[in-house]
Amino acid sequence: MVERDRGTKLMTTYTPQYLGLPKGVWSQEGGVRNAGEGIVIGFVDTGIDPLHPSFAYDPLDPYKSKFSGVCETGPRFPSSSCNGKIVSARFFSAGAQAVAALNSSVDLLSPFDASGHGSHVTSIAAGNAGVPVIVDGFFYGHACGMAPRARIAVYKAIYPTVGTITDLVSAIDQVIYHKFPSVCSFNVLSRIEIEIDFEQALLDGVDILTLSIGPDEPPEDTLTFLSVFDVFMLFARRAGVHVVQAAGNQGPAPSTVTSYSPWTVGVAACTTDRRYPRTLLLGNGIRVEGVGLSGPTFGGGLFLHELVLAKDAVRPNGSYPKTPQYIEECQYPEALNPNIVRGSIVICIFSEGFYNGTSTLAAIISTAKTLGFMGFILLANPIYGDFIAEPIPYSLPGILIPKVANAQIVSEYYEEQTSSKEGTATVTRFKARAAIEEGRVASFAGPSPIVSRFSSRGPDFQDYRRQPTDVLKPDILAPGHQIWAAWSPISALDPLLTGYNFALLSGTSMAAPHVVGVAALVKQYNPSWTPSMITSAISTTATKYDDYGEAIMAEGYEVNSLHTSTHFDLGAGLIQPSRAIDPGLVLSSEYEDYLGFLCSLPDVDPSEIKVATGSWCFHSIGHPANLNQPSITITDLSGFQVVRRSVRNVGSKPETYLCSVLPPNGTMVNLVPSWFPVAPLATQDLEIHFNVTQAMSQFTFGEIVLTGSLNHIVRIPLSVLPLSLI
Repeated sequence: MVERDRGTKLMTTYTPQYLGLPKGVWSQEGGVRNAGEGIVIGFVDTGIDPLHPSFAYDPLDPYKSKFSGVCETGPRFPSSSCNGKIVSARFFSAGAQAVAALNSSVDLLSPFDASGHGSHVTSIAAGNAGVPVIVDGFFYGHACGMAPRARIAVYKAIYPTVGTITDLVSAIDQVIYHKFPSVCSFNVLSRIEIEIDFEQALLDGVDILTLSIGPDEPPEDTLTFLSVFDVFMLFARRAGVHVVQAAGNQGPAPSTVTSYSPWTVGVAACTTDRRYPRTLLLGNGIRVEGVGLSGPTFGGGLFLHELVLAKDAVRPNGSYPKTPQYIEECQYPEALNPNIVRGSIVICIFSEGFYNGTSTLAAIISTAKTLGFMGFILLANPIYGDFIAEPIPYSLPGILIPKVANAQIVSEYYEEQTSSKEGTATVTRFKARAAIEEGRVASFAGPSPIVSRFSSRGPDFQDYRRQPTDVLKPDILAPGHQIWAAWSPISALDPLLTGYNFALLSGTSMAAPHVVGVAALVKQYNPSWTPSMITSAISTTATKYDDYGEAIMAEGYEVNSLHTSTHFDLGAGLIQPSRAIDPGLVLSSEYEDYLGFLCSLPDVDPSEIKVATGSWCFHSIGHPANLNQPSITITDLSGFQVVRRSVRNVGSKPETYLCSVLPPNGTMVNLVPSWFPVAPLATQDLEIHFNVTQAMSQFTFGEIVLTGSLNHIVRIPLSVLPLSLI
């Protein structure tokens, strides 16, 4: 099977505590010094910085298990880089070199990470414990991965200049081949190029595969499930590898997920309750809230400094273009009078350039350094409305004021205190004063989690036309907003972070490794479990409530807007590591079940499945919704339908479960049996009877709850579109 290369996209000091690891799973696995021991996690990404302390090896604390993988060398990556913590490292560049002219200064042909993304993702899942996070001389705390004793296998498939599906799947194929050589025994010539990177991860004995990168659009000429990328993730699952994907960063629009298949775990992103508050103190005593991760202006708020609006400091006779980038947005130092702005806090306006993406904070900071600003303010513009601001570290005092209401407070004060020459716009006296206060100290307040606005949403879909399918995506919710983790000082794609060893980033790329690390802990605690059992345990024990006991909210289209989340926002809910290691029951599916799912899809040619997977359709599960997933999604419920599930008791004692249902609107749902006893390692088949009571124009949501006599609670999300009564 040959498929057009679609390109790819890149998709902490607090989250272990937020998820309850120190007193929960870690304590049950021998403490942080043993958390993740014996597990190998593969990362298909932009590489790794082997000199970062998050990936250092301590010879005084050796690993208990023996492991040795392939270690490729190259620029900035000598053989010593595979140090015991990093057990394997490879790079794949055939696709990248075929489609673009690589820049040798940043597109390094080695496993070294020149962008920072791969190092960030890797350290969230498996970074060493107790690593000091110091940025611009300020100590933010200690970093620690979810599974700090897990070891790392690196597969670089993305370069600063370009990333291709060819290199991505090549990495995954390498994972598969080593773990289960027969999986790739049917290689076709067109696949031999495409299969190397997944294969290498299986070659290296990888237990869990992390994909915080992936295709930037669905395939045009085949089902999403049958793309080369998804088929090789199916092979990875067949080989016993647990595959976790970022769900994508195209939210909050519906059907934007980039994780499609039921054999992978698609992860949505949410906030935690940590914030970095920052204020601007005006000369009249009013404090205005904003965002900015930097120190205060000189005096720490005790001294007030002259406040200057950028357009009031422009050179009147300059030869520069009279555009907002020059006049308002502080992008070009040659446009401003240094005698006016030197030593002042300069107000830059969020205008046309920022709105269309051509202006940058990096340019403001460069201008500020060149002209000697005391600090800068980026002020919201009523013309463009509120904007989204993240607390990026600045090397000089700066604050973003993204809300128009707060910006107007600043503007009104400035205008009251500023004198102009009569009949002109020329300012004769700057009397406004202000101080930027400390912005690097965290506070912990407010409801959390909240599904992040950028996090891609369901429903899942099966083709380029986004036709919904009977699979729940995203699967699970995890922290992915403002996450501290390792960074590469080269920072080839983000000049604001050049020279830094840590970065505070947001994205589903940051959420996915949280789930990866938790999966490693579950695997360590239950070493015989298959990937689908781990997936089920994580899903059925998740919570849909925030830390106030209310339904988890989700950010909407409008800045600062919230609505009650659905399963298409958060999947089963927020991951709960301490409950996932002991879920009571699991629902599992294996390779043959996934083939049965594919063969049950409507209007799919069995020969297409044979070409993609190498297997004929000898087994169908009747309806796609019958795949034994820890969720049920029905996209076209008409009249009456029976869906089947099978649960297995993974506890050490017999337990009796009582079944209850919160039915989706427009349906009546019954379980048969309504209660059941189940012995250790025994299974129980369930029938879920759906009846449409009212036709609906959109999906509605509910859940099945199985409550055990030993206090296990198993939740199965329901997402249904009731189309007709008949």
